[in-house]
Amino acid sequence: MSTQTASNPPAAGARKALVVGLAGIALTACGLLVSGGHIVAMSWLVGVSYWTAIAIGMLMLILIHHIFDASWSVVLRRQFEHGLSAFGWLALLFLPLVLASVLGPKDIVWPWMNPAGEIHGGHTVGHDPLYLKKASFLNLNMFIGMTVFFFASWIWLSARLRKASFQQDKDGDVKWTFMNRRTAAFGLPIGALTLTFASIYWIKSLEYHWFSTMYGVWFFANCVRGALSIGVLIMLWLWARNDYKGILNNNHWHSIGQLMLAFTVFWAYVTFSQYFLIWNANVPEETFWYNLREINADGTANQWKWIGIIGILFGHFFIPFLFLLSYRHKVSHGHMRFISLWILAVIFLDICYNILPVLKDAHGNALPFFSLNLVWTLSATVGVGGICVWAYLRSFMSAGAKLIPIRDPRIKECLTHHE
Repeated sequence: MSTQTASNPPAAGARKALVVGLAGIALTACGLLVSGGHIVAMSWLVGVSYWTAIAIGMLMLILIHHIFDASWSVVLRRQFEHGLSAFGWLALLFLPLVLASVLGPKDIVWPWMNPAGEIHGGHTVGHDPLYLKKASFLNLNMFIGMTVFFFASWIWLSARLRKASFQQDKDGDVKWTFMNRRTAAFGLPIGALTLTFASIYWIKSLEYHWFSTMYGVWFFANCVRGALSIGVLIMLWLWARNDYKGILNNNHWHSIGQLMLAFTVFWAYVTFSQYFLIWNANVPEETFWYNLREINADGTANQWKWIGIIGILFGHFFIPFLFLLSYRHKVSHGHMRFISLWILAVIFLDICYNILPVLKDAHGNALPFFSLNLVWTLSATVGVGGICVWAYLRSFMSAGAKLIPIRDPRIKECLTHHE
């Protein structure tokens, strides 16, 4: 079964995605002239972090698929394998943040990179006892080395998984299945550790005084939820092209809907636990992170409070949770499209909620979410997303790539999947 035979050839879509990606990048670059480097750099960090999280989610789901020797997800796995081709481009798109920190102001993104940078109380980063305790971890050389290691690990794991899967299409040798199981055995701990440290280095360290023991699993939950939502949209696209008709049945839709529900509950558990523990302890060294996202210096509520309550609490949990409880919703294409787009939107809000309040005015208040700065955040996210979609479609059209893993030992079980 070839990817070249269906209607709506993806080549045109790939060209459009590339144009959209380059346009988004160009618009974000224009923000340098309007809003300055610091604001645009933070917007770029949102865009790269958002799409890297989705790619990591795809990688982790493939590894989980192999370690459990799952059958129902075989046909979806192939699309995630194509999605892994974005990692190399994501590494390239992350490079401007590193170069800006090396060649420009040291604290253009991460404040701890500039020892002379001022912090509250008139002190500097270099004389901050908390920073000095973390300096062996939070320094430029370690940051660059670890970032290179993160992307190198993800690209290497992706290459192994893709090679074995695509090669099995050609020769049908079961050794490739065993190879991917071995890759999953050591790839899962590597993936878990790298995504945890990446979230700490790239996002959490923006406010290095704050700490959370749940940050890695919060990021992991968003990674998987984003990947599952993109997976649904890909399945719907292939169904509309008539590629997946006769391949997918209601039980496939129900199974992926169950996973989306499970990770919705998991995200809520992690996020609530983090908030509750900090609220209950009421230690100023911890509560400041939430205070910044709720109130201004004069005690008035800021925009981030409503983003947290309406967008994060209700949008990220209650609406998807109640929606995905229904079997009818999980097997309806229209409903699954809606909830997938909804989840992708609230993950974007969640990433913004964790990154953008670092931008402050002269009074130390977090800059509002709804402002001109949101234009650069959206353009950066669309720009990086366009490049990722282009990379996916290039892999989708690659010579010899089959629509589904036709010689996978579990393919017959997958095509006849039932609950």
